[in-house]
Amino acid sequence: MMNGPLRTAALTMVAATVAIAGSALAPGDAAAQTVQSQLRELQGADYSEGYAPLVNAVMPAVVAVRVERQPEQTAQNMPFQGNPSMREFFERFFGDPEGPGPGPDGPPRGRPQMGLGSGFIISEDGLVVTNAHVVGDATDVEVQLDDERTFDAEVRGVDPLTDLALLEIDPDQPLPYVTFGDSDEVQVGDRVVAIGNPFGLGGSVTSGIVSALSRRIGAGPYDDFLQIDAPINRGNSGGPTFDLEGNVVGVNTAIFSPSGGSIGIGFAIASNLARDVVADLRDDGQVSRGWLGVGIQDLEPQLARELGLDQDTSGTVVTQVQPQSPADRAGFQTGDVITALNGETVEGAGALSREVAALDPGDSATFTVVRGGDQQQLEVDLAERPRGEIRMGQGPGQQQPQEPDDSDTASLGLALAPLSEEVRRELGIPADQGVAVRAVEPGGPAAEAGLREGDVILEIGREPVASPQEAAQRIARLARNERERMLLLINRGGGQRFVTVPLDIS
Repeated sequence: MMNGPLRTAALTMVAATVAIAGSALAPGDAAAQTVQSQLRELQGADYSEGYAPLVNAVMPAVVAVRVERQPEQTAQNMPFQGNPSMREFFERFFGDPEGPGPGPDGPPRGRPQMGLGSGFIISEDGLVVTNAHVVGDATDVEVQLDDERTFDAEVRGVDPLTDLALLEIDPDQPLPYVTFGDSDEVQVGDRVVAIGNPFGLGGSVTSGIVSALSRRIGAGPYDDFLQIDAPINRGNSGGPTFDLEGNVVGVNTAIFSPSGGSIGIGFAIASNLARDVVADLRDDGQVSRGWLGVGIQDLEPQLARELGLDQDTSGTVVTQVQPQSPADRAGFQTGDVITALNGETVEGAGALSREVAALDPGDSATFTVVRGGDQQQLEVDLAERPRGEIRMGQGPGQQQPQEPDDSDTASLGLALAPLSEEVRRELGIPADQGVAVRAVEPGGPAAEAGLREGDVILEIGREPVASPQEAAQRIARLARNERERMLLLINRGGGQRFVTVPLDIS
């Protein structure tokens, strides 16, 4: 069952299709060129009476994807690398699309599970794009074309971090294909058409508009979603979203829904991100990304103020530096504000993650950093991002402190305690840092700032604290200086981030 706010707003994964510009072989068969020739004839067409001409042109390149996996290979261990709480929704929508799980009302234990998704053809020689969560852990994959021909498919490559996968089939003649459009040219209000295999109903078409750009939904480190209102449902995973010129501009990959069906809020992976990932998968089945080795968060106005910067400063804050990483070797420090990469302004944490990942391992990159009010340039030789998910200082999410010691912080709605040596070792926290948050009063200043029981406070006002008494003294000193807020660096489950807390101890 769903808990908390997700009960009324469940984020559920589905997916779409994207094609790769210039990926087709040289034209050699009229059938393979049908899609492209029809789309050329439709340039500038008037769709005021419907999208039938566009749908007729692109439909032959959209496919259904059927998978079989062993019973134990459910959505809980599919290769999606986003928020673990989303696994429940994967299981609900994609773990067993055919019906209930093993039990009195379900199939016998040991029977392979069947799954359905969508995809699209990006080359006339049989390359097909779908979602990673559709084919992850599959033992058999089958692709069915619009003309009902079926092919066994080989998984050419999977990228869990963007939820994209590339399949390969072996046709006896060139196939119709579609291509990626430029998602940077998409604007809010543009009309789009989605085609897929919802609920196993192949070749279904929905339409709508782009309702927002550059959405981050916590699905992974490279979130860059178009928000669309074209209905997307279970089984649309891997299906494409087209602009009115027949270009794939998004891969529909998530919906926001309280019931599992579409309520008009869907998310599609931007085609420019998908194009690069698919190109890498086509080359060698893997995605090679540049890696800096830092934890980062968005520079919000209040945080910028506490760091001594103008509130309209663009950039991202370094919250953690991975030991022996390129960032560590280049001299990055916690609290640095990255404002530019290779002379281009950094707009936020998500944008920086994507920009670094787009560079090649071994590339040299120049980062503009503000530290202590001074601007400097740091030269970095990027490494290759290690395979799998990177967790900075991985550790438990809720810590057990030692003896309680509130130390005059109750007015903040915050109770502190010494940090146990066991937790200190698990999280790699040095002896001169670390105070455990024992309790947070609902509705208090600390709760409003987002602090939680089990957090570990590392710094207050950019100074390390190692005991509740030291923390209380530091808070009192900031209050005497008539500061409105205090800046905390916290460790939560092994990751670090800055928070600002209203300093109201009257």
